Amino acid sequence: MERAEKREFVTELNDVFKASGSVVVAHYAGATVAQMNDFRSKMRAAGGTVKVAKNRLAKIALQGTEAEGISNLFKGQTLIAYSNDPITAPKVVMDFAKTNDKIVVLGGAMGTTTLNAEGVKSLATLPSLDELRAKLLGMIQTPATRIAGVVAAPASQLARVFSAYAKKDEAA
Repeated sequence: MERAEKREFVTELNDVFKASGSVVVAHYAGATVAQMNDFRSKMRAAGGTVKVAKNRLAKIALQGTEAEGISNLFKGQTLIAYSNDPITAPKVVMDFAKTNDKIVVLGGAMGTTTLNAEGVKSLATLPSLDELRAKLLGMIQTPATRIAGVVAAPASQLARVFSAYAKKDEAA
């Protein structure tokens, strides 16, 4: 990599650290190219990104960002997974790490909060932003359907009473 490329990469990575909802750092030593491509495609499908960066460049890119506390995680063969949604990257990394023992989660960051491996794991168990929106929408709609049922119940009862009287008059 030439000096200009390195400078551009550091600038791009710095922007990623500033804009991402969460960043996960993991070791990938021993993972095959096919496994890494599968991991990247799963992350891309979920709305995140996986990058392999030189540790020295990643540490430089971390300077001046909220996630500066994770610079000590960059030792050995590390990769960075990030997403705008704070739950997406940890969830995909942890799901992939369950099936592939070559991916070892070291830690990460969510805003100013530095996470260890357990913190990333607990973050991965939370529902995603879309799931939370769906639950909230369901909670909002439920009372409306109950109100409609309560309002409609007396009218249907009256209709049944009138129907019963009509049948009684016809029989007589």
